[in-house]
Amino acid sequence: MTYQTIQTSLSPDGVAELVLNRPEVHNAFGDVTIAEMQQALREFAAHPAVRVLLLKSNGKNFSAGADLNWMRSMAQKNYQQNLDDAAELAELMRLLDSFPAPTLALVQGAAFGGALGLVACCDIALAEPGASFCLSEVKIGLIPAVISPYVMRAIGERACRRYFLTAERFSADTALQLGLVHQLAEAGQLDVAADAMVRGLLQNSPAALRCAKELMAAVYQQPINSSLIASTTARIAAIRVSAEGQEGLTAFLEKRAPAWLPATEAH
Repeated sequence: MTYQTIQTSLSPDGVAELVLNRPEVHNAFGDVTIAEMQQALREFAAHPAVRVLLLKSNGKNFSAGADLNWMRSMAQKNYQQNLDDAAELAELMRLLDSFPAPTLALVQGAAFGGALGLVACCDIALAEPGASFCLSEVKIGLIPAVISPYVMRAIGERACRRYFLTAERFSADTALQLGLVHQLAEAGQLDVAADAMVRGLLQNSPAALRCAKELMAAVYQQPINSSLIASTTARIAAIRVSAEGQEGLTAFLEKRAPAWLPATEAH
């Protein structure tokens, strides 16, 4: 499918790429980009060959957040139209957050507003040392409402109490300390760092990775009670008797590579 504001690709080894492609406006996004990203995420999520998703962007900046023309149009809409508009952004965040395969965000330059939400929705985030982040909404009379559940989960309430209210920029080093970013790559080396991370992920069972993501979503912030304990024991029992679970255990005991590894890596 041909898109106006993004690019997509899928490599033979199952690495999908969703690339923001509006470098002339710092990859700011509006309703068209949101709709296109939703479509791409749905297609990739349904594709059986996808094993990892990379979220990245062309140009100097990951994304400056909301497009000015999009914000201008929102100012002219009534409450119901704004509600519908916000629901589309919320659906984008949900699709990315619940994507079945591992997701990696590659951040260079600015990641402001909603773009910071996209980073928080990804499982793993890598950034260049010069990257900067900002929850700037209150400066223009708004709040980071739709992205707030994901950002608060990523960096915690205490940090949000500061950055939601001050709207100050913070550095890649600070993002690393807060847990928004997992690793800093050398300038210009994001793809190299991502390749290393992806190679590691591809060593793992595709089914187990998907089940691990489902597990985290089910367990996070739940009380440790008999219901949760029953759920987790059922999950491990189910994956032990699954095809990939059996193959992984057998391969480990037989000291051989599991079947999901490419032939070139199995020897």
